[in-house]
This record gives sequence, structure tokens and C-alpha cells, in this order.
Amino acid sequence: MAALTANADKDTIDVSLLPTPNYIDEVVWVVGDEPILRSDIEMARMQAEQEGVTWEGDPDCRIPEQLAVQKLFLEQAAIDSIEVTESEIMQGVDQQINAWIQMVGSKEKLEEYRKMSVAQMRNDLHDDFKNRELIQRMRRKLVEDVKVTPADVKEHFRNLPQDSLPMIPTTVEVQIITMQPRIPIEEINRVKDKLRDFTERVQSGRTSFSTLARFYSEDTGSAAQGGELGYTGRGMLDPNFAAVAFNLSDPKKISKIVESEYGFHIIQLIDKRGDKINCRHILMKPKVAQSDIDSTMVHMERLTEDLNGKKFQFEDVVSLLSDDKDTKNNRGLMSNNSESGRTSRFEMKDLPTEIAREVSRLAVDEVSQPFTMVNARGKTVCAIVKLKSRTEAHRANMQEDFQVLSNKVLNQRREDTVREWVKKKIKSTYVKMDERYKNCDFEYEGWVK
Repeated sequence: MAALTANADKDTIDVSLLPTPNYIDEVVWVVGDEPILRSDIEMARMQAEQEGVTWEGDPDCRIPEQLAVQKLFLEQAAIDSIEVTESEIMQGVDQQINAWIQMVGSKEKLEEYRKMSVAQMRNDLHDDFKNRELIQRMRRKLVEDVKVTPADVKEHFRNLPQDSLPMIPTTVEVQIITMQPRIPIEEINRVKDKLRDFTERVQSGRTSFSTLARFYSEDTGSAAQGGELGYTGRGMLDPNFAAVAFNLSDPKKISKIVESEYGFHIIQLIDKRGDKINCRHILMKPKVAQSDIDSTMVHMERLTEDLNGKKFQFEDVVSLLSDDKDTKNNRGLMSNNSESGRTSRFEMKDLPTEIAREVSRLAVDEVSQPFTMVNARGKTVCAIVKLKSRTEAHRANMQEDFQVLSNKVLNQRREDTVREWVKKKIKSTYVKMDERYKNCDFEYEGWVK
């Protein structure tokens, strides 16, 4: 089921547009062992209307069919032992709730409309988010071996008339330098002292690790679960964090303080299972003082003047000064990672908001004024960006846009693969539906047994 997303152009929204949570349930379909309720269909319809979704065919037929297809993916995900960790679920749920809060204007307004606390909303959203993530992972698994060759791409577009080729939106390439404001040693010591106090309180039996994590951990994805991360492989964790966590052997003991890219942690082992570990942690982030932000911004203002005056090369400054580990070894060039592949080109809508705002004002080769942003690791940084290139919207051609055209063919083949899988799955799955749906014009055949 599609999720509501925040509209960045509005501070508030009419709460009447949010889906009403209360419906009378009635089982109208059964797919495998899973029921589809009338309330599920009504909720999906309301969310589709909210997001402007249109349907090819009768929505009264296509909406329950879409839900039935989702049940097929969920059944197969269970068979294939595809999992989603509690930490991942809670992080996704928190993002959804934060989006709703942004839409209606405040946490209090959201609770007033929904007639439940945020904690109750988290509980209600838990299974919905888990199922959506399982469906996405199942779809990815189905198409993981689908590939296309350059010959496939050329053959696909060879006989298409020019006006049938896709339009390529305006794209940009962006280089970035970030500097993290200096954090005084006093602030780092404050955080470490707090974590040492937590360790002493747990080991003395005065309180539990999970209770402290719920109240004090700054990892919003795991705090609600008492700091528990779920079974996780070493490669999914920060290297410094993983080195300590995987060396723990006694669940009754607390780790030493660990510094990662996200801040400082203490860790408690829960269990090990093969090459995965389940542990709790408490994360605390040293606070950046405004005075330190201001002094870093002044330094970067002088740097911008020197760069625009061609006193230094942007790439040289990246290697010497940038704190951005994701781009430092790539001459500051930002990378756009998507299911279609990795590229240095971004549509403006795909850039972080703060960066897009600056880029929209720049000419090619111009460097922005410094600005602040929160990076992917949750840290406040000062940044400047350079517009490396801008390619205006145009009709795709094989010479300049081969990767885009290749992705288009690949995505089509993936969709065809998924459709064929759904057709076969319907044939082998028990399906029962209310009589009112049996004369529907469905997208897939075979639902009516």
C-alpha cells in the first residue's frame, strides 16, 4: 500500500485529507492464507486519491487485485525467508510519522486528528511498513538476474521514430566540499561521561540497558526497541562499531565506548547467530555550538572567494579539506545511486533540498556560498558546492544517453519478468473472492477459480 509523503512546499495541510482510520471490516478476498478486508480496500482507495493515482480500468476491481498481488509477494517472501529487521521497521515508521507531522503542522494536531498517541500510531504502522518492505525485497530478488546487453538496447530502439524516444529531463553534476565544525573536547568528554554513567547504572543493577536506550539513545530507528538492532551482518554496521560488537561474548557486560561516524556508543550483546549479531546500543552525539558553526562558515566564505577567483582548484581543496568521505576520493563529485544503477547525474528533484537550492542559482563552474546541512550520518556540516555541468532537457539519443536508454530497457524487462511470475503464481495459489468481484475485468487472468 502506498504511503503518504510530506509536501515540502506546504507547512500545513487540511487534516481532512488524511485517511480516516476507522472502517467496518469484512473479508472480501482470501489469497493463500491471507484475507483482504473491505477496510483494506477503502484505505488503499483513499490513499490513491490523496496521491492522484489513476487506474486503468474499474478501481473497484483493480484496487483489490493490486492488494491480492501484494499477498502473492508476501507469501513468496515467507517461503524464501526474506526478512526485515526491527531496526529497519522502526526507522521507516518514524520517517512516516515525521512526514505526517510535517503535513499537519505539529505532533499534537496529528494526535488530535488520529485520536491516538504517536506510540499507538507506531504500533499500527509496524506491520504495514514491514509488509511493504518485504514486497520490495521480493520484487528485487525476482529480477536480480535480469540483464541487458548493448546489443539489446540498440535493437530495442533501432526502429523507433525520433518522436517516440523518451525525453531526458534537465540533469546536473555537482561537486561538494563539507567541513564539520570543531567540537570542543569538553563536549566530547560530557558525552563520554554520560555513557560511562549509563554503563555503571546497568552493571550495578539500578536500571536496564533497554530502558536507558529508550529514554536517551539518539538513534531514532532503534531507541523505541530498547536500542535493539536485530540480527545484522558485519558489513551492515560501521566498521568501528562492528569491530567491538562482534568481539563481545558476555551479554551481562557492556562494551567500552565506541566512536563511529554517527557519534559515540555503548553496546550490549543479545545473541550471535552464524555470521550475524543481535545487540543493543545507545548512541549519543556531541552537540555543535553555534559559535563553532559560525567560525567554520567564515572560513568557507573566504574559501568560496578564492575558488571563484580561480586562486585554487576545487578538486585540490576537496582532497585537502573536505570531510565528506563519500565524495572525497572522487574529486568531490556526488554520486546518484538508484535501482537503475549509479551515475553522477541528478535531476534537481533527486538532490538533497539544501544542495538543490544552491545549485539552482549557479552557472556551470560557479561555486556556491557556504550553507549548513545535516548529512546522511545525522551530523551538522558546513558545505559549498560547485556546478560541474548542466545538461538541458532533450530527446534521448544513443550517443549521449545510452545509460538512460539501457536502464529503460532493463526496467521493462524487469517488469515483464515480474508480470510472468505473477501469472504463474496465481495459478498455484488458493484464491477465494466475494461474488461481487467475479465479473471484474482484471489485469491478470486466473483469479476466478
